[in-house]
Amino acid sequence: MLRRCLHVLAICVFALTVLGASSDDTRVDKIGHKLVCQCGCGQILMECNHVGCPVSPVMIDELKAQVAAGLAETVVLKFFITKYGPISLAAPMRGGFDNVAWIVPFAVLLLATVGVAFLIRYWRKRHAGLPAPSSVGTAALPLPSVQDRIRRETDYDNWSEK
Repeated sequence: MLRRCLHVLAICVFALTVLGASSDDTRVDKIGHKLVCQCGCGQILMECNHVGCPVSPVMIDELKAQVAAGLAETVVLKFFITKYGPISLAAPMRGGFDNVAWIVPFAVLLLATVGVAFLIRYWRKRHAGLPAPSSVGTAALPLPSVQDRIRRETDYDNWSEK
């Protein structure tokens, strides 16, 4: 019985160490998929299939050196941002201005939608108090004095230049 418990305990410890272990190759692969090759192909660094690419082997070697030094993922990514610029990232890092770049377009869209809804509501309220147009053919006629003025101004037979 004691032997069986020790075997189960040994298996559990072994499983936990194997699950928690991550080799440098898996870290290189994981971080490399967050970077873009800077040769101009626009592909993920670890998947760059550009024949004779002069940049990806150099970047992969730099990545392996950073990971071998035991640096954290964010530190390695910041190294590449410093060296190659933010375009070296496949997706922006969360934090600071990058959060603003992700949030602002959606916020502007939401505010514009709400603004248009309020504008339509305002227009409807403004025009709700107006009387309904009369039936077709009985349009409101101008006042008689205005009608006389229109007749005088458009009477070409008796028109004289002043």
